[in-house]
Amino acid sequence: MDDRGPLDHLETFDAPRGCTRVRFTTDELSSVCPMTGQPDISSLEIDYVPAGQCIESKSLKRYLWSFRDRGVFAEALAVEIADEVARATGASGLRVIVTQHVRGGIVTECTAERGSPPPRG
Repeated sequence: MDDRGPLDHLETFDAPRGCTRVRFTTDELSSVCPMTGQPDISSLEIDYVPAGQCIESKSLKRYLWSFRDRGVFAEALAVEIADEVARATGASGLRVIVTQHVRGGIVTECTAERGSPPPRG
């Protein structure tokens, strides 16, 4: 298996006993505007309550890499990532926030939640 390219799914490992919350953040999520074809750069926050599985961080990097050449709106990106986190981890609650950096003077923040997400902050 090639472990250097993008992935279309998240890989996981058994959640350690007592792990009650996992949070990932990055300012390097890139995709393409489906209307203009121009690159979009976004910040991402994934916050979840593990229920058996945790996301392996290298696979997260490779999964996010799969969006770099895809035309996708920020709203759909938040939903797709939330769906994949839920599928991969079985999280009892999660929140995904995609904050698209300034485009035309506007910042767009999109949130997708599943179950009982952790409190913000």
